[in-house]
Amino acid sequence: MTPARKRKLLVVGGWVFLVLGILGLFLPILQGILFLLVGLILLARAQPRFRLLKMRLKRRYPKYAAAFQAAEARATAFAKGKIFDIFRNK
Repeated sequence: MTPARKRKLLVVGGWVFLVLGILGLFLPILQGILFLLVGLILLARAQPRFRLLKMRLKRRYPKYAAAFQAAEARATAFAKGKIFDIFRNK
């Protein structure tokens, strides 16, 4: 997969998760905060503005920064699993 295509997938996926997160804030079925964080993580990998927002949130809420980094590490480890082999360059 080319870097441009990967970036586009990250942006589209990030926005989808953000929309689901916003819906989840109002609907009791969806976990709004969880989807918002996943969307932020995906967009932070592709767009500098969201990367800056993520850094500001970590600085403002240092109590939760360690948990946020641990969740990012788990998500990265999960993405390196066999399920996502089709998205990697071979």
